[in-house]
Amino acid sequence: MNVFEAVKQNVTTRSAAVFYGIPVSWNGMARCPFHDDKNPSMKVDRRFHCFGCQADGNVIDFTALLFDLSSKEAALKLAEDFSVGFDAGGHDPSGRKSVRMKISEEQRYHQAEQKCFRVLCDYLHLLEHWKIEYAPKQPEDTWHPFFVEALQQQSYIEYLLDILLTGSIVERAALVAEHGKEVRKIEQRISEFAARHSAGCDEERRCFVA
Repeated sequence: MNVFEAVKQNVTTRSAAVFYGIPVSWNGMARCPFHDDKNPSMKVDRRFHCFGCQADGNVIDFTALLFDLSSKEAALKLAEDFSVGFDAGGHDPSGRKSVRMKISEEQRYHQAEQKCFRVLCDYLHLLEHWKIEYAPKQPEDTWHPFFVEALQQQSYIEYLLDILLTGSIVERAALVAEHGKEVRKIEQRISEFAARHSAGCDEERRCFVA
């Protein structure tokens, strides 16, 4: 797998945007860095598209535009910044080389913040789904545990995401440090639900305890 394929497979545009300091809301919208964007008009997920200036492409295109790089330079930068291994041409016995960077404390923090934001966004999307999918159909229906969890957790998760989006560096760093264990539990919660759901057993009755 060459550097272009490896990067596109392992790094989303959303991850790159957050890593490079562009705030992304929970629904994937951000202010476009490629024009004077007053309100968020760029959608970022695996790819990106700006509804204002029509900039569009994959994560390599995004990074190339952001840093004024060639496509190859952008791909190599992403490989370094996200520690993505790729086939460098078969000059070593294994035929593969990994580009690794020495991660500074600041970069480690950015990665931790990025992961925290991603996990909380994923959980919020799941809660929103549960709030609709498992809502009682009749007044006398017993409330499903997923529906109860959505009611209990949604506002709290939105509050944490607001801090990550609009808080100062001190506030964001404090959140990442203080809620690290909680975020890991949420990540495990999401993985467990996904595994059960894919196996056709989504009637889990164990509620998440923050």
